Amino acid sequence: MRTLFRASFPVEASNAAIKDGRLEKLLQATVERLKPEACYFFAQDGKRGGVFFFDMKDSSDIPSIAEPFFLELNASVEFLPVMNLDDVRAGLEKAGRNR
Repeated sequence: MRTLFRASFPVEASNAAIKDGRLEKLLQATVERLKPEACYFFAQDGKRGGVFFFDMKDSSDIPSIAEPFFLELNASVEFLPVMNLDDVRAGLEKAGRNR
């Protein structure tokens, strides 16, 4: 399932992770593991953050994706199922048949 993984990193924890190289290593490992179709990084609400759009094979993958962000960055994380335009069109077609 196409999934959005969003992480928000507190400034103090991410400052330390930048200084000792953990942030770059964590992001690189995440990209290598998830092979996202896209990922973006930004500042939001005074914190660093990022989003990864990837195909989640099984919901049991959530802990192994989230835990490094919790442990290394004291991050807040979210997982959201998402659709691209083709997915929305297919879903609307299905919904129309079910009326």
